[in-house]
Amino acid sequence: MSLLKNLTPSSLQAQYQMARVMAGLSADVGKSYAQWMTALALHPAFVMKHSVSLTGDYLGISGELLRQAVGSPVNGNAAHGTNGDRRFSGASWERRPVFNAVRRAWQATTKTALSLAEGTPGLDEDTARKLRFFTGQFLDAMAPSNFALSNPEVLAATKDSKGRNLVEGVRNFWSDLDLKHGRLKISMSDMGAFKVGRDLAVTPGKVIYQNELMQLIQYTPSTAKVARRPLLIIPPWLNKFYVLDMQPSNSLVRWAVDQGHTVFLISWVNPNGETRDKTFDDYMLEGPLTALDVIKDLTGQDEVNAMGYCLGGILLTTMLAWLEAKGRKPIRSATFMTTLVDYTDVGDIKVFVSDELVDRLEAVGRAKGFIPGDNVSWGFRMLRAPDLIWSFIINHYLLGKPRVPFDLLYWNEDATNMPAACHIWFMRNMYMRNLLREPNALEVAGEPIDVTRITTPSYILATRDDHIAPWKTCYETSQLFSGPNRFVLGNSGHIAGAINPPTKVKYGYRAGNETPPDANDWFATTEEHAGSWWLDWGKWLKRHAGGQVNARQPGKHKDYPVIEDAPGSYVRRTMDETR
Repeated sequence: MSLLKNLTPSSLQAQYQMARVMAGLSADVGKSYAQWMTALALHPAFVMKHSVSLTGDYLGISGELLRQAVGSPVNGNAAHGTNGDRRFSGASWERRPVFNAVRRAWQATTKTALSLAEGTPGLDEDTARKLRFFTGQFLDAMAPSNFALSNPEVLAATKDSKGRNLVEGVRNFWSDLDLKHGRLKISMSDMGAFKVGRDLAVTPGKVIYQNELMQLIQYTPSTAKVARRPLLIIPPWLNKFYVLDMQPSNSLVRWAVDQGHTVFLISWVNPNGETRDKTFDDYMLEGPLTALDVIKDLTGQDEVNAMGYCLGGILLTTMLAWLEAKGRKPIRSATFMTTLVDYTDVGDIKVFVSDELVDRLEAVGRAKGFIPGDNVSWGFRMLRAPDLIWSFIINHYLLGKPRVPFDLLYWNEDATNMPAACHIWFMRNMYMRNLLREPNALEVAGEPIDVTRITTPSYILATRDDHIAPWKTCYETSQLFSGPNRFVLGNSGHIAGAINPPTKVKYGYRAGNETPPDANDWFATTEEHAGSWWLDWGKWLKRHAGGQVNARQPGKHKDYPVIEDAPGSYVRRTMDETR
């Protein structure tokens, strides 16, 4: 049966949405494929080798299918698993010979196509990466699991429920279809199950300062004594801060408060046209630098401990280098969570970083005053398309399953816009030109900065399966900074590996104070520890706490009265409210 007859509206909509994301890359991607075709034509032996291999795979699959059809036993060595692909984890894919053959044929085709894309002689590394990524996106979209007639689980569910799954699937699809903005917003969580300030971001605290870019939250202490030096947390300007303050059981903020820290946290505004002219300099000056002044006024402390997560870590790095240039030392220790300072290898996210795309984003930013977050969030989902796109299409639209409440996925969908001028400057100077690591190559707020002059003791966390900040690239930070540092590698990915509370004991970590030049050498000389890296960080942070003082209650300073309760109003602003 023709593949077109199998296409469902949901699959087409998802493919259309992905096409919108790639529209700005069309010329660049087209050029890569043209180079590939030329290279393939110049290396016929390479193509023939893969063709013979693929033909052998097809013949093996066909032969096994014929043997099963006549009742002959199948060689145990011919069994092929799903290689951890959850789309094919159901028993019916193995139990039903025809569907097993379809799956394996698709897997063989995918393996051959990706091998061709990665290994064709004469292609540079960036071109090969683009070919592998976008070829993989196409093949993932064409997987037999995505279509009702080639998915045995969907067919079985349709038979058992008399088609009820398809009815529920259509309802789920229509609830996700945003006709007003012409997009499909594939829900990953039950969006009605949570509310910010009611179920998420519920650690008690007060907003005690705000400006155009941020609200500063001071959290209510839960201990009689607290560390003398306060803790300032700087989240990324992309995404909302409450990933660090989810539910009480997995809130890093609440955990830090319970450990006896006076925690201050920046909550960035969700940008709109009113912030169109705010630059990277403004985000540093009006964000963490202003927060340092407010914290000093409130606590009387000249030094704080600081933590930056992802892009927040970039601001922290830049601020540290800027303060070094100014001869100032207000930060006693710095913690970096999944933060890139070197951009030599940023993984597959590099396929979205090109002059053409950045120019297009800049034009959108000039027109709107901000960069809409929906296309950006789709780009990140494409980095893990089987898990973050197609699995939800299968479960929600084809199998008609209800959405499951999941706090991290709810947060992932509660996206933000990006500050246009700030983010474009960041993309050009760091992602594209890799200037942050170069001494005095960047000027920030009137000062040339040099990250190699940073002597602040640093705790550097990376995560092993991070698809946004690859851990070996994060490791380079330990080689750039001049001060003592502790490098820690958590298991899992960019979010789950960081938000890993001690109560769940889900993922382990490696840690070491010795940081040899090669990341592989570091890995070989460190041991795996069970449990959360939070405990290791807590011990490290305690050494920089500066003793104890009586707990500090927010709202007691006459110059900084309470504006509103945490989590504040900035974090509640949705993307639709900024359009």
